Amino acid sequence: MFGLVNLTRTQRLVLGIFVLLVVDLIWVASSELTEYIFKDEHYDKPYFSTFLKTSMFVVFLLGFLFWRPWIQQCRKAHLNGSDSDDKIETEKLLSDPMYVPTAFDDKSSGNESDDITNNLGKTRSVRFSQLSEVRQLSDVQADAMIQARLSYSATMRSEELKQRMASRLTIKQVAKLSAIFCFIWYGANLAYQEALKDTEAGIVNVLSSTSGLFTLVLAALFPSAASDKVTLSKFVAVLLSIGGVVLVSISDLNLEKDVEIPIGALWALCGAFLYAVYLVLIKRKVDNEDKLDIPMFFGFVGFFNILLLWPGFFILHYSGAEEFQLPNKEQWMYMALNGIIGTTLSELLWLWGCFLTSSLLATMSLSLTIPLTMLADVVFKGVTYSWMFYVGSVPIFIAFFAVSLMSHYESWDPVLVLIKKIVHGVCRLVMIPTRFRERTDIDREQSESLIGINTDS
Repeated sequence: MFGLVNLTRTQRLVLGIFVLLVVDLIWVASSELTEYIFKDEHYDKPYFSTFLKTSMFVVFLLGFLFWRPWIQQCRKAHLNGSDSDDKIETEKLLSDPMYVPTAFDDKSSGNESDDITNNLGKTRSVRFSQLSEVRQLSDVQADAMIQARLSYSATMRSEELKQRMASRLTIKQVAKLSAIFCFIWYGANLAYQEALKDTEAGIVNVLSSTSGLFTLVLAALFPSAASDKVTLSKFVAVLLSIGGVVLVSISDLNLEKDVEIPIGALWALCGAFLYAVYLVLIKRKVDNEDKLDIPMFFGFVGFFNILLLWPGFFILHYSGAEEFQLPNKEQWMYMALNGIIGTTLSELLWLWGCFLTSSLLATMSLSLTIPLTMLADVVFKGVTYSWMFYVGSVPIFIAFFAVSLMSHYESWDPVLVLIKKIVHGVCRLVMIPTRFRERTDIDREQSESLIGINTDS
């Protein structure tokens, strides 16, 4: 994506971390706008809000009208579907002729040639055509000619690029993938919206942070890269992040008697699990971002969302779960802005950041939005929080950057190494007195034997 084929592994990781941090900032702004729509604008419709924001992904499909690579893919798919083998066999080496005006050079090369030309002109005349015939090599032949003129390093880079393009998913494959993940992605977002509707935000944030734990387990069951290997350090980092989220959320938690904790808790856990399933499985299906055109993927997600999920409005309306009501003009404006930036752009960048780093790191970045959101409240709204907010924010950031380092050094498990060193040190301390006693006994026996020998002599 974006032509970043030549980036090293370290550069990809740094870029991925930067992208995820940008996404966190976008999500913080989006959450503030969502809270404003729900509370100040009084439009609390989770299903409609999720449907509208997801449907906005369909704007990416406009690329089939303007984006040249997508147009070429459509043409190739059409040719492959209509007797492509016969066309390849009968493909011409040269194109059809084109005729262009001939440019003549009127300047003479010398006096002698002028005399010869004048003498010949007396006996006969020669006419030259005013048009020149031009033919072009076919794309395959022209590409081969260009390859032959490249240097060795340029040829190797070109071959690597060809292999990447050959392994790229076709339009049909991308559409199938989008149809599958459309339901998972929509379910995860809907569950989070329902959890916010039924439960305190603090509880939702704590339970949503368990997505990192789900991702760690699922990535171990369905690994897509060496960075998905489960280590003790990653497990400790996830627990550290969850602990920080608990402290941060407790500092802002204000439970009331009529809060329906069980229902909201189930929604939050369901959303956390679906987010983990979404990231791990898509990374399993597509191990590199070069294989998947991410804007096209989300474009089809929006298309299938509109095509398949609209009956939910009738079900929820007539069951009384959510009354169907269109927003007013001002609400439309806020929801459209939130959908374009807070969902369409951010989800595109988030999935790209997942491919650049790892599924666990992308999930851990979700936890960063909690302290960042509350920090925004401190700066812009003048809200004050207890010491637990500041203490809890530290392990969240430490866990995020710790997982970043462990994604770079795949075989590094510092917690396990530390435990081994501690165990080894304890064992040495335990063994030293025993060895000292054994050595003392041996020295005593040797001394007694030497004394006996001297006595006999």
